[in-house]
Amino acid sequence: MSLLLNLGARAMNASQTVISTIGHNIANANTPGYSRQTAVLKTATPQFTGAGFQGKGVAVDTINRVYNRFLTQEAYGSRAAASGDEALLLNLQRLEKVLPPGEAGLGKAMSDFLNAMVDVASRPADPAARQVVLGRTKEMATRFSSAGAQLNDLQAGVSSDLRANVQVVNALAKQLANVNGQIQRLNGGEHDTNDLLDQRDNLIYEISKYVTVSTLEAEDGSMGVFIGGGQRLVLSNQAAELVVEQDPYDSQRVQLALKGPTNTLPLDAALLTGGSMSALLSFQNRDLQDARNYIGQLATALTMRVNTQQSLGLDLSTPSGAGVALLAVGAERVLPATTNARDIAGNFLSNVTITRVDPDFLQASSYILKGDPALAGTYLLVRESDGFTQSVVDGQTIDGFRIDFDPLLAPPGPLDTYRLEPVANAAPDMRRVLDLPAGIAAASPVSAVTTITNRGSATLDSIFAVDPATFTPANFPAPPAAPTTVRFTVQNPDGRVNYEITGPFGTLAGIWTPGQPIGNEPGIALGFEMRINGVPKGEDLAATPPYFGDTITLVPTPYPAQNNGNVKAFIELQGESFVGKRLNPLTGDISAGATLNEAYSAAMGEIGSRVQGTEYLAGVSDQVARDADAAKAAEAGVNLDEEAARMMQYQQAYQAAAKLLQVAQTVFDELINTVR
Repeated sequence: MSLLLNLGARAMNASQTVISTIGHNIANANTPGYSRQTAVLKTATPQFTGAGFQGKGVAVDTINRVYNRFLTQEAYGSRAAASGDEALLLNLQRLEKVLPPGEAGLGKAMSDFLNAMVDVASRPADPAARQVVLGRTKEMATRFSSAGAQLNDLQAGVSSDLRANVQVVNALAKQLANVNGQIQRLNGGEHDTNDLLDQRDNLIYEISKYVTVSTLEAEDGSMGVFIGGGQRLVLSNQAAELVVEQDPYDSQRVQLALKGPTNTLPLDAALLTGGSMSALLSFQNRDLQDARNYIGQLATALTMRVNTQQSLGLDLSTPSGAGVALLAVGAERVLPATTNARDIAGNFLSNVTITRVDPDFLQASSYILKGDPALAGTYLLVRESDGFTQSVVDGQTIDGFRIDFDPLLAPPGPLDTYRLEPVANAAPDMRRVLDLPAGIAAASPVSAVTTITNRGSATLDSIFAVDPATFTPANFPAPPAAPTTVRFTVQNPDGRVNYEITGPFGTLAGIWTPGQPIGNEPGIALGFEMRINGVPKGEDLAATPPYFGDTITLVPTPYPAQNNGNVKAFIELQGESFVGKRLNPLTGDISAGATLNEAYSAAMGEIGSRVQGTEYLAGVSDQVARDADAAKAAEAGVNLDEEAARMMQYQQAYQAAAKLLQVAQTVFDELINTVR
């Protein structure tokens, strides 16, 4: 009789446990990270009787958690990638708005500025035309400075977002360490703490949204979580603390570090692959820095060329003099690493400065200067835009800027490093510095006069100084001194014409090619360019009388208010490919540069290309993450229809077990009645 009662009781208890587990599944069907649980039943140990082993019913063996380690790890990794791509895309889209096309763009502002010079070329002395130039100059400078300020705002946003993310990750890490501790305390038996394991895995999943993690499960059930190439974030019931630190070079930029009990370990951003924090660091260190250099290169190249041309022309002051600067930009920056050698007072033992010297060769890049480990006392310069590395010495000019070591201090040590930024800081501080319309140097310091007896069709198009290093007014004396003259000599079959320039410097020979200027070519370094229309006539010594060739006389400009030579040089800047020329230090070859608008279009195109590429990757990675979550849910998630069917199944089993108890009770009652 007792066996029958035990069979019914065991059956009811097993069915009740299964139904309770099903109810637990149903209750947590929408709980993030919950894994379906199943009650595992087994037959109870049988009892030996004279007739053999008699079954004793059913027993609950354990309650299992449906878990697939591979799918769980896939969910971690894919979610980290998706979160990183999403964060990077959001910031790239913000960056793209800083460099707009069309009317609101920097390209339009530069074109408007240079186009305003056309009216000055038509009316050199007109104050209204000159005032328009000043207005366009200010508008252009304002757009550049506004773009630079927006980039600074983006940097501030990155720093703020990183700090917010770090707070979330630290909170999650502490929760995970606490859950690990609970698992350790409760994991002494044969059964798993299923709900705590779910909490543990879900916390790791949430952390992976911010940074890619690797995990290692300990024998006690706790999970170690590592980031940044193996650095401990959570181990056992202890959580490390993530902190946001100042970049070792730039106080405006930040980096991540793990704070320990005795020291703080910076994390290599290159090893923080995946997650929103990795994306923010990548955006800061690559995309944002590239954008600073793109617009900084434009601002600096244009400003230096305009100011140089200003200095080569004549303004309308009384008496007329060389023009002064029209624009200014932010200065070059040298950022020493915080780890560089210092004296006992905390001052750096060495110092490095850089100076822009040639706007045409300035690159849209920052540089790292460091000691050469292969040779003491020598230094390497790494161009960050492409990784090109070359040896440098004190006073050397590379990519349009000169590097100087402070002569009053020791040279940089072998472990000292510097970040050099020739152009990155230029745009935020770009401004107009000339306020007087008369200060625009529209006139050329030298004028040209064609001889009335010339037989060719050549007429003067323009003449202006181009190189302050070689242009000397003394080479073009005023009467009564003998003037400087250009005489065309031999007429070549290919249309070119030989010429000679005679002046205080002697006689120099060159060859005029249609469309090319005279005066600034190999062998004739006089620092000016003269362009002519038509074709000059060379000498004809066989004629009667002999003809000695067309001549052009070069003299100082007598009336600057009526001369537009220098303003034509400004206008020509728009079509000149001078931005970003590059000298190959090995071959000496010079690669062609870009025009101002081409350089701006290239910058817009590069940022736009990154946006499109990241947009595509974000879509793909999001779908991969969804698929990984779906695959995990398909195996470990709760299907309410299945749970309802199983509940009905075990409800019937429970009812049958109850019926068995009822039968046992009836038999027992009958037995009692018989005894009576």
